[in-house]
Amino acid sequence: MVPLVLFLAPLFLMFELWQLVICERYVGIKQIERNGDPRDVGPNEAVSAIWSGLLFVYWAWMLVLLFQSFGRVHGLALIAVSLLGYGLRRAGGLKWLLVILTFEGAVRIGLLFSLCVYVWRRM
Repeated sequence: MVPLVLFLAPLFLMFELWQLVICERYVGIKQIERNGDPRDVGPNEAVSAIWSGLLFVYWAWMLVLLFQSFGRVHGLALIAVSLLGYGLRRAGGLKWLLVILTFEGAVRIGLLFSLCVYVWRRM
């Protein structure tokens, strides 16, 4: 039997795709070319509040995955990729931010897609 918490994986997969779109919009190539600081042109308060809330739920879900009989490896990998990406973003400059965010998002999307397929096959 598949734990119900794993059925949230498709929702977080869509959230990751949304994050990539938002990332490109606010930290995209056009912003980098004109030396724009993403903190100056960030999203409005409503988008920021929703985004922050979803990030909090996403991290809580990743921690819950660590206590499941299967999905534990996916949860550990998601946390590791997120922490590594955060460290690289903090250490890197603005010009590398989009590259790091895109690569990090792609890896997390791959992990979430793998988890979705894993759950689908176990049903």
